[in-house]
Amino acid sequence: MTKSLQDKVVIVTGAGRGIGREIALLCAAEGAKVVVNDPGVASDGSGTSAAPAEEVVEEIRKAGGTAVANFESVSEAIPASKIVKAATDHFGRLDGVVNNAGILRDMIFHKMSIEAFEAVIKVHLMGSFYVAHSAARLFREQESGSFVHFTSTSGLIGNYGQANYAAAKLGIVGLSKSIALDMGRFNVRSNCVSPFAWSRMIGTIPAETEAEKERVERMKRMGPEKIAPVVAYLLSDASKDVTGQIFAVRMNEIFLMGQSRPLRSVHRGEGWTPQTIAEHGMPALKPSFYKLDRSADVFGWDPI
Repeated sequence: MTKSLQDKVVIVTGAGRGIGREIALLCAAEGAKVVVNDPGVASDGSGTSAAPAEEVVEEIRKAGGTAVANFESVSEAIPASKIVKAATDHFGRLDGVVNNAGILRDMIFHKMSIEAFEAVIKVHLMGSFYVAHSAARLFREQESGSFVHFTSTSGLIGNYGQANYAAAKLGIVGLSKSIALDMGRFNVRSNCVSPFAWSRMIGTIPAETEAEKERVERMKRMGPEKIAPVVAYLLSDASKDVTGQIFAVRMNEIFLMGQSRPLRSVHRGEGWTPQTIAEHGMPALKPSFYKLDRSADVFGWDPI
């Protein structure tokens, strides 16, 4: 069979472990030259280590693939631009970017520190912007390219204790859609993937109640290797007509996720006052209100 990413050059951020590692391995197996980016930080962003990225590169090379390690952080503009430069320096071009790098600093909102909020925003949202923005100039010049950004149902739906993470992940959806709109004329695609998979970051989420413990056990059955095929597809030429979309991946299930659209409307010819909104407007809209759902409430069945 023809390899779907033959001779393409792909950057995968946060590729030293978990989902990123599986994406890097599959992309290489599908013929891509891979920049394996990972500074080797802990799940909260502390520390550094070259080992995770180097180990993935070694695994790719042993399997006959081509890869290079990169240890820059995505959370600052200049280091992030060096990740893109590593691709062009080593392989002469760039065809795809997977914005997967992330950290967690979970805390109930009123106890969350400003530092914890900003740190998560910088890695997830700003990091996705920095890498994508640096790559966009190359994609514009060559009139081709694909971005795959990682979002989460914590942002798309909701979760406890993750205001920083949810804000970043929903911001990434807006970023991706804007890239798709702005760069579609240059044959550049941009999509989001929302993964359900066991990883180091998921392992940091507290599980105190029986329901939470059951959810964690379900998550443990969902391997990160299940996410990689959708990402590889979105990087390939086979997805040339797919852009501006959000896909959730859970075991062997692929979901096309909704995007915000009007649900219901009310109007009043003479305009509204606070009183008439309370008396008529809001009661008319209320049947269509969203509940305060969490991801686990919406995806309540066992993975398939």
